[in-house]
Amino acid sequence: MYELDVTREFSAAHHLKDYNGNCARPHGHNWTVQVFLRCSRLDKVGIGFDFKILKKELDEVLSTLDHSDLNTHSYFQDKNPTSENLAEYIYKFLGARIDSDRVKVSRVRVCESANSGAAYFEE
Repeated sequence: MYELDVTREFSAAHHLKDYNGNCARPHGHNWTVQVFLRCSRLDKVGIGFDFKILKKELDEVLSTLDHSDLNTHSYFQDKNPTSENLAEYIYKFLGARIDSDRVKVSRVRVCESANSGAAYFEE
């Protein structure tokens, strides 16, 4: 089994509804997103999945989040735009585009600071 990963960043604001604390007020983060793929076998070139394609797909989903108020995004109308929920959203978006019999998005980690983050994966 092979594992590949890429890391990207984006900036966005959010606030947490029904939260008792500072995060209930609008504020922003420079988010870091790390995407992991698992690959069962390599192609004839020796590549598990083309980094260029993975970066393009990740950039596409992040472009819908970058420099926005995440609370206004359609995915977060019924849930808070937490690191956990962002990781799930990105995981599902990328999985729908990338997953095949050979390659699968295995985990997405979203960090709102250098010291705080959350990952989403499915077993």
